[in-house]
Amino acid sequence: MRQWTPSPPSATGRQATTGPAGHALAGMVHRLGEPGFASGLLQDLAPVLPAASWSVYRTGHRCKPTLFMSASLGVPDTTQDCWWAYLSGPYRHDRTWGRSFDEAAPAESPTRLCHLTAREVDGEHRARVYEAHGVAERVSVVEYESDGSVFAVNFYRHQHQKPFRDAHIGGFEAVAPVLLALARKHIALSHSDTLAPAAWPRSGSAGLALPQAEHPARHGRLPASLPALRERLLRLHADFTDRELDVCARLLQGMTHEGIASDLGLGVPTVKTYRNRAFARLGIHFRNELFARVLSG
Repeated sequence: MRQWTPSPPSATGRQATTGPAGHALAGMVHRLGEPGFASGLLQDLAPVLPAASWSVYRTGHRCKPTLFMSASLGVPDTTQDCWWAYLSGPYRHDRTWGRSFDEAAPAESPTRLCHLTAREVDGEHRARVYEAHGVAERVSVVEYESDGSVFAVNFYRHQHQKPFRDAHIGGFEAVAPVLLALARKHIALSHSDTLAPAAWPRSGSAGLALPQAEHPARHGRLPASLPALRERLLRLHADFTDRELDVCARLLQGMTHEGIASDLGLGVPTVKTYRNRAFARLGIHFRNELFARVLSG
């Protein structure tokens, strides 16, 4: 794993505005604010960095971990599943940024580039996120924020792809500051209700979920409210107890076990017990199976 500071604009500006990089950035600018920005950006960037998927998120101990956008190109899109897997535990001990979330942002430059392979990721994080979803390599441009959290724009190579070459990493470095600015601008244009850090729950607040603009309910697939989710669950199995409904509805909202425990005033083991009982009624074992059953029910 390595980290470094982007080269100053005078050294990269010409590279970023000419050749494949310039064409890529022009396409991205035209897509700003449009629904197809996330998937289109991967296509635009492919001549510079042939990534199979990407994501933009904020994570840390003093913020609400939030996935703003993600997409895949040429492979089944499992970026949402990767995010659920990340929230299931690895985010609490994420060491892939080369620093603790409890550290303040570096005064000299809060922006860094990061490059790592799956084998450099700690065991649980590697198994649940990288190996389970065929991810082999990541390059990121990140901003360390004043509360220690990280705003990251990440691009992933999958196992079927050849490793990123030095030319790919160099091309990415040339456009990384612009990618960071474009990601923030797109969020500002399309997800304005997720922007203000002051409005985000701090550590210990109930629930860690996708922002409303990215939640599956916003795409007509799941209702957003707890009562509506409970009703959908009861259609699947009329014998759910109230607590099983409470837990499963919150799982469908994207909350972690810790968030559900805080919200309901329960211990995490108790939350898992209710989850396991509900899953046993449905004959399933994983959260994504719950989503599939509710969506098809």
